[in-house]
Amino acid sequence: MTTTRFFVYGSFCEGMVHFSKIQNFVESSVFARVKATAYRLKVGFPALVKGGGDLVPGQLVEMKGSELLIGLLDEFYGFNRMDPEKSLYTREEVDVYPEGSSISVKAWVYFLSPLKLPVNAAVINGGDWQRSLAEQPALTDKLTEKQTAYIQKLGKSSGREIVPIDLTLYRELMNLELIVDKGRRLALSRLGQEVFRHLV
Repeated sequence: MTTTRFFVYGSFCEGMVHFSKIQNFVESSVFARVKATAYRLKVGFPALVKGGGDLVPGQLVEMKGSELLIGLLDEFYGFNRMDPEKSLYTREEVDVYPEGSSISVKAWVYFLSPLKLPVNAAVINGGDWQRSLAEQPALTDKLTEKQTAYIQKLGKSSGREIVPIDLTLYRELMNLELIVDKGRRLALSRLGQEVFRHLV
């Protein structure tokens, strides 16, 4: 097995919701920064776009991984190596700056395609997404247990069956723009799908 370096940020950092997906493969981890522009997505978590002068914080992780692990990360980020132009994110090897070192190292980073940047995404000044989340928690942290359970149930359904809902919950989730009413059944909105991906 080879060791691969990744720069992770947002939900894949230690202590965050998706770290558990990679923690068994992590051999080492240090605080690091990468040059990029950080955007806060409506769900609350950050996305990086290549370019810009901010040194965005994150972690440089060395992972003992196979092609399968990289394939799973690619899938999570919507990166298709056969058709990178149509992908939601690109995976690029860039210079990363580990804390306490004057020398940069090469690591893989997932950058959101500028063409896929949502209109409601806001630039995070200075790239400090951690402060942004501390000041205004992610949408997933604001949901009630009942809302969370319904989104998970709807997200796991095949889309053919009807997932029952009461009127109060229906109104709450419609107001949050997390579901869409398709007449005979409900489905997750685009934002709802993004929230579902961050509920593990």
